[in-house]
Amino acid sequence: MLKPVATDIETLKTLEERLRWLSAWTIHHANHIRESDDGLKVGGHQASCASMTAIMAALYFHALGENDRVAVKPHAGPVLHAIHYLLGSQSREALENFRGFGGAQSYPSRTKDKIPVDFSTGSVGLGVAITLFASLVQDYLTAHARMTDSERGRFVALIGDAELDEGNIYEALIEGAKHDVRNLWWIIDYNRQSLDATSADRMFERFDEIFRSCGWRVVELRCGKKLNAALDANPKLKGWFEKLPNAELSALHYQGGAAWRKRIEAEVGKPAAAFLKGRDDATLASLFTDLGGHCMESLVEAFDAAQDDVPTLFIAWTIKGFGLPFAGHKDNHAGLMNPTQMTAWREAMGVAEGQEWEKLASVGDNARPAVEALIERSRIARGKRSRAFGNMTVPAIAAPSGDEQSTQAAFGRILLELSKAGGDLADRIVTTSPDVTVSTNLGAWVNQRGLFRRNGIADTFAREKIASAQKWSFTNNGQHIELGIAESNLFLMLAAAGLSGDLFGERLFPIGTLYDPFIARGLDALNYACYQDARFLLVATPSGITLGPEGGAHQSINPPLIALGQPGLRHYEPAYADELAAMIEEAFRLIDDPAGESTYLRLSTRSIIQESREDDGWRDGALSGGYWLREPGYGSEAAIVAMGAVMPEALAAWDELREDIPGLGLLAVTSPDLLHRGWTEAQAARWAGRREPSHVEQLLSRLGHNSGLVTIADAAPASLSWLGGVLGQRVAPLGVDRFGQTGSLADLYAAYRLDGSAITEAVAELLLPA
Repeated sequence: MLKPVATDIETLKTLEERLRWLSAWTIHHANHIRESDDGLKVGGHQASCASMTAIMAALYFHALGENDRVAVKPHAGPVLHAIHYLLGSQSREALENFRGFGGAQSYPSRTKDKIPVDFSTGSVGLGVAITLFASLVQDYLTAHARMTDSERGRFVALIGDAELDEGNIYEALIEGAKHDVRNLWWIIDYNRQSLDATSADRMFERFDEIFRSCGWRVVELRCGKKLNAALDANPKLKGWFEKLPNAELSALHYQGGAAWRKRIEAEVGKPAAAFLKGRDDATLASLFTDLGGHCMESLVEAFDAAQDDVPTLFIAWTIKGFGLPFAGHKDNHAGLMNPTQMTAWREAMGVAEGQEWEKLASVGDNARPAVEALIERSRIARGKRSRAFGNMTVPAIAAPSGDEQSTQAAFGRILLELSKAGGDLADRIVTTSPDVTVSTNLGAWVNQRGLFRRNGIADTFAREKIASAQKWSFTNNGQHIELGIAESNLFLMLAAAGLSGDLFGERLFPIGTLYDPFIARGLDALNYACYQDARFLLVATPSGITLGPEGGAHQSINPPLIALGQPGLRHYEPAYADELAAMIEEAFRLIDDPAGESTYLRLSTRSIIQESREDDGWRDGALSGGYWLREPGYGSEAAIVAMGAVMPEALAAWDELREDIPGLGLLAVTSPDLLHRGWTEAQAARWAGRREPSHVEQLLSRLGHNSGLVTIADAAPASLSWLGGVLGQRVAPLGVDRFGQTGSLADLYAAYRLDGSAITEAVAELLLPA
């Protein structure tokens, strides 16, 4: 870590005032000055910004080094923009268009904002936890000699205290303890107010215990230097102050000096008489706002004292709305200063009318050189870092041989062959799984490549010569990161590893596996990963009621619909091993493509007879979302449309019906997601005057305009039923629309209408005269 640099405290205080002003003014301008076409409140969080300005000034203009990465609490986004405005990397135009189209975003966004943003935040709690997994990725890259010690940095999360109600933070905390994470600062803006109310007192008294038990150092910054000195001189007053409930403390901050005096006189009495006598109401109010999170000396000292790699939790007491007219009021979360209040506050801040956007307005000539010099010395990046794409050549990936196999087993065999072949791609793959490594067929890969742990752990069973199929030794050269049973952690791990090229300049190819039904348990974190354009391969297996005896709790229904609506994530559901091999190869290519995305593979444990291919003519269609497994006759009156594990039933029905229905086709859908995307993009292009049919339109145009489609998937019927809307063809959708149960495949397919009889009946019904 970089050694702390000497900084003039008064200069930092001046910068803090500029951040407080610029963040509040940016929000005010968006709500009260900028013209509005729709009359809707733009919003913003002036109070949440004001409680953070001292902390962020101390960080960005003193403590942070060039390799440090920060996740800024969502509602302090305007403070981050103000920092970059002072640095010259944010434009006035973007600030004037805050929360407008193309302007500075409401919450820090890696992809939407023009300033460098290390981690997107917005879905509270996730921005905190990803810093832990990013630190783990840094350790992984260091252990694999892909970065040097001089390139390493610290990961900082700025946390609103209400965010600590989010359970994913504690799931990550526990996981971090297992992996002995380091180089973390989590800084709590403890303003004791959430959106709806003041925070409960009791739980916060336990946080230090929770973190310490996980190996963290806890530093509490309750009072600033002046308040500490005053309270230390009066022990009874200090005891009274420290026992004030959160709600009462906030109310006193809002009410001001007279209220402080009245309460102290009534509840502390004579021991505080001398304390009160020497201070007027204004002085009292100012003194009791000197909390640790607003005291620049305290912040700088605390940051300078934590320069080792021990993970550290800073609890910085603050006032929500510090310095603003509604400081401490329980309703101030989304509160906005009205024009009259803003005018009075502008004058109090020493900003002349018409100079509101001046970077150093109100900074005197004597102080200005020191402020400018401190801004210039800031070690954080001023511009966006270039994204490290296009540096890998993905080799051809062959399908595993075998007349009959499942896609899940084929996945394991493909990874094993990649491992044996070696090369740059195999060395850059990092796999991870939430305690389902073996049951998702990653076992052979892990046996070849090992498990990662910075401090290695021997395989006790191997040492004791106990037979086991799994060689579970942990080394700092391993390529599998084993996680506990927490799907949110899986997706945050994939997000962090999937940003390795952006954060560290070293592209990894992350692969995460889990059971398909449990995607929903980590869906917020998955969406968060995609929002940041993290790149990874998600392998979800096993899936559907095809699981049979596993029962309804393990039988997924709606993940294809989730994927259909998830930006930045491509869904494939292969039926055959050669399709899967092509999709994995494509997924790796998309990870290293500037215009690429992440990939989700929905696999099955069902072993099916493989398709005999004459050539690779199917490949492009499969990667585009679908191809004719059995070509239809032109103008055919019907086609069967099938996806994934139910392909044998579709083939059996096609074989039974093809003589009775000349030209009957069988369409293999490999990605309803890509087909739907292509269709809607073609529609948008037509509105713009460009006419080029989408892939799905070209496929279905082989059929008659009034033909019927029987769609079948081991998933919600809506996954494929929308195909009828492409060219107006009639649809009979088959799929799973209720929770499953245990049973054999024959029983389950018959009960949920996924068998050949159901397909035959549906085709016959479609062909009946209207």
